Amino acid sequence: MSNLITPEFAIMAISSIIAIMNPISTSAIFLTLTKGQVHEKYRKMAAKSAKLGFIILASFALTGTLLFQIFSLELYAFQIAGGILLITVALNMLSEKNGISSTDHEDFSIIPLTFPLTAGPGTIMTVILIFSQATNLFEAIFVFVGIAVGVISSYFGMTHAHRLFKFFGRDGIRVVTSLMSIIVLAIAIQFVIGGVIAAATQIPMG
Repeated sequence: MSNLITPEFAIMAISSIIAIMNPISTSAIFLTLTKGQVHEKYRKMAAKSAKLGFIILASFALTGTLLFQIFSLELYAFQIAGGILLITVALNMLSEKNGISSTDHEDFSIIPLTFPLTAGPGTIMTVILIFSQATNLFEAIFVFVGIAVGVISSYFGMTHAHRLFKFFGRDGIRVVTSLMSIIVLAIAIQFVIGGVIAAATQIPMG
């Protein structure tokens, strides 16, 4: 059960989802894939990716609890595993080892734009964990708001990538990406700590 009041939960949910989704990084990769060109087909790919990303993330948010029941998973175990995964994602982001090279495929709206960029394992894990912490309908709604804000941000980032890079410059983009990576790392550590505390209170001692 979450101890956060609705406004605090809303801020946590939206900022966490945007941070792990990392629209800036997606925009950078999109710019590479499109070679900086602006065409209608690329806008359609970005829109398709955003729609699919929302559907995938919303579906996992809703079915997360059911998955726990089917596979007999404890929330704290999934939370610890998710936190460890997010730590790996954050460290890869910081070391810039998760880049995706350019591709000549006609349509890259599903791979890599939707998966793993918009709705990757880290983002899926995040929405499941955050949704499981919602204590009322309003908090649950904020999870979907966070998903919507994230995919919309990614869409506009992709369709305006050439402008973003002219504004920030290469060094500016690296700084923003590093800051997002640190935020993701902090979120991941918080997940692990919360899972360990939950496990300590639920597992019988002695």
